[in-house]
Amino acid sequence: MKRQSFVLRRVLTLAIVLVLVGQACTLSLLTNPFNTTPATQIPGNTIETATPQPMAQTNFIVTLPEPLQANESLTLIVMDEVTGLPLNPTEYPMSARDSLTYTGTIPLPYNSVVKYRYARRGASLTMEDTTLGSAIRYRMHFVAGPADVQDIVSDWGDRSYSRPTGIILGQVFNADTGAPLPNMLVTAGGVQHITDSMGRFELGSLPVGTHNLLAYSLDGMYKPFEQGATVAEGQTTIVDLRVRPVKLVSVTFIVSVPSSTVPGVPVRIAGNLLQFGNTFADLQSGASVSTDRMPILNLQADGRYAVTLGLPEGTHIQYKYTLGDGFWNAERKNGGQLFLRDFIVPAQDVTLQDAVATWSVGDSAPILFETTIPSVTPPGDIIYIQFNASGWTEPIPMWPLGNYRWAYKLYGPLNFLGSFSYRYCRNGQCGSADDGQTVGATPAGRQAQTSLLAQDLQDTVGVWKWFENPEPVTLVGANITARSNGFVAGVEYQPTYRPNWSYYAPQAFANTQALGSNLAVLTPTWTYTNVSPLRFATLPGQDPLWIDSAIMISQARALGLNVALFPTPNFPVGSDTTAPPSSNFWLGAPRDAQWWQTWFTRYRAFAVNYADLAAQTGAQTLILGGEWVKPAMPGGIIADGIPSNVPADAEAQWKAIIADVRTHFKGQVFWAMPFTPSVVTTPLNFLQDVDGIYLLWSAPISTSQTATKADYANEAGRLLDNEVAPLASLLNKPLILAVNYPSATGAANGCVPDGAGKCLDWSFLSRPNTDITAATLNLQTQADAYEAILTAINNRSWISGIISRGYYMPVALQDKSSSIHSKPAADILWYWFPRLLGKVQ
Repeated sequence: MKRQSFVLRRVLTLAIVLVLVGQACTLSLLTNPFNTTPATQIPGNTIETATPQPMAQTNFIVTLPEPLQANESLTLIVMDEVTGLPLNPTEYPMSARDSLTYTGTIPLPYNSVVKYRYARRGASLTMEDTTLGSAIRYRMHFVAGPADVQDIVSDWGDRSYSRPTGIILGQVFNADTGAPLPNMLVTAGGVQHITDSMGRFELGSLPVGTHNLLAYSLDGMYKPFEQGATVAEGQTTIVDLRVRPVKLVSVTFIVSVPSSTVPGVPVRIAGNLLQFGNTFADLQSGASVSTDRMPILNLQADGRYAVTLGLPEGTHIQYKYTLGDGFWNAERKNGGQLFLRDFIVPAQDVTLQDAVATWSVGDSAPILFETTIPSVTPPGDIIYIQFNASGWTEPIPMWPLGNYRWAYKLYGPLNFLGSFSYRYCRNGQCGSADDGQTVGATPAGRQAQTSLLAQDLQDTVGVWKWFENPEPVTLVGANITARSNGFVAGVEYQPTYRPNWSYYAPQAFANTQALGSNLAVLTPTWTYTNVSPLRFATLPGQDPLWIDSAIMISQARALGLNVALFPTPNFPVGSDTTAPPSSNFWLGAPRDAQWWQTWFTRYRAFAVNYADLAAQTGAQTLILGGEWVKPAMPGGIIADGIPSNVPADAEAQWKAIIADVRTHFKGQVFWAMPFTPSVVTTPLNFLQDVDGIYLLWSAPISTSQTATKADYANEAGRLLDNEVAPLASLLNKPLILAVNYPSATGAANGCVPDGAGKCLDWSFLSRPNTDITAATLNLQTQADAYEAILTAINNRSWISGIISRGYYMPVALQDKSSSIHSKPAADILWYWFPRLLGKVQ
């Protein structure tokens, strides 16, 4: 109970920050900009963050894999994750103790957490990487006092070494309660791991020697813990870490902004914790903070801005004020230098009094961007602007003016000469929901030129790509039979994830509710980053963090939706668009006995993680399996019919996994299995251990391009009666049809042509993937397929529910994907769902 209570406390803390973030949507310029909120009460002591902090001398000692060349030197780079890892590094030269050992002493603030990495400077700067060749984002050190920090460089980005390695394996626990802790970042040797629900972490392929091991709370709710850990060749070092929770302190931020600031525009705080927009991920062009996740300050009657946040005592906070993100329109020093504030949260409530010196840098004048957007733009959309000076950066929300007009004033940095590019998009989904003039991942963009004179660039978005002229479908009435209370009708959201998507989750859940749904199926992910040795865990930026999923579940339940979790892995995406990304994974795996044992161990941890999340957040259903696990089934095969060499005890392995899941989660457990016509096999014994079947349905329901909706419905009914009904009868369990048809010609036939004589794997039509021009948009095909499936279900009472798969959460697009978000197929569901559920007669 204590563990669940603390999890809910963390969810509530971050949910409050999301509310603060959401205030940006309500701002409107050119109304009264001084329509202020009541002045924020000032608790506790008042200090200025410019106050110097006591420093500790920290001696870094690093061992290299080989001596440097005569023209090379070693440098330690302290990273700034708030501005962006490559954007504001501070280099410290290291001195040679001998040919392989270098040292350097740096003064660092007490109780701070420094992020750093090593680089070799010669003709160019070469960063260190891991023994597996992956980049090192940064190492971490907790400055409890003066200390020696011992590190080992594994590899360089341009060189690889064969050297003995080992593993650090362990768990992180709450030191007060003994409960395991998810969502903790554990790092050693530059290798990072986010703990699962059991607090587990694995840091593999570390070079032999002693490493600095640190456990860090992404939201600061636990005090950092650091110790040395020795790795031996071919051995696993077991380490359990115990971290102490800390109390929350009310911290009020009050800031004065330059007189040149447009009155009333949102001022945000970018910082190094989750609460300040840090995603702990590599976003576009080196950014790590997301504007959509930052808290917004309130305009006060005296023209200053203020906000009060609950922050963990003793936590090291690095932050800056911004009108954009950590780089664009972020505060600067008077001389234009990048600026990052440091602060250790005290034991008592406190008020910080700050002043922004300037938003600008250099002599170039600010540029005002104004754009008029199409009247068909959904009223809840937010328009973003994206800049490109040397690469497209993270989109930034603009400021609403009303009457389909939006604006954004760029103050800096504009200290570069010449032109730069920019573009507009909807809901931050640049590359997917684009201005029709700047479509795709790498457009040239609109052009702007820096100038000594102020500029006002006025643009018009003539059309939004994939939302050119949305029109509702003409609905045809049907005699629909209301089902029993156990029937489900809902939406499954696509598993692709980006950190700014969570901002739009409440809107997606409201849309789901408006369809008449009673179930929201979330598809949280972990990522396979390496096949051998197998690496499968949360990858920030690609996978939702534990706290992100917990908040989304809470938001869906607050709207009265039941919630199911369908954990789904991410795989590296190859160039073959005709096969699912999992195909290359299975083909490249060793698939020997030891590898398979590791695979089953990792999948069990994956399933238990989300069983715990479901139990602690009140989700009603957990869905295991999926099409991608077919090679792990008894007698499994991979591409081209090759045996997967799955162990003979695979059936027992799956039964044990389901049994383990049930000890963690008392709700319904369903099994997801694909339906392939004429290939329905004898049910596996372990299916008797689950509560129902989640049948993944994308079956061909036509063999003719001239087939009608009635033909679709007849074929769907034939398949259900001849191939699915026997399965349902044999298992005698609820069966939910999870439907997936893209809005592309050929979908009803089961083949969307790739232009080279093959059929596309439909997942490649989903956003944010690049558009596949060989596929032809056909919204009507998707709508007709759904109406046909619903008609077939209407006459078959043994089917317990229908789910629409692939919903694109952040924005409405009438594209080729399987998402029904604001497509004609959504109108079909809007008509059918409430009638099937008996809400409408």
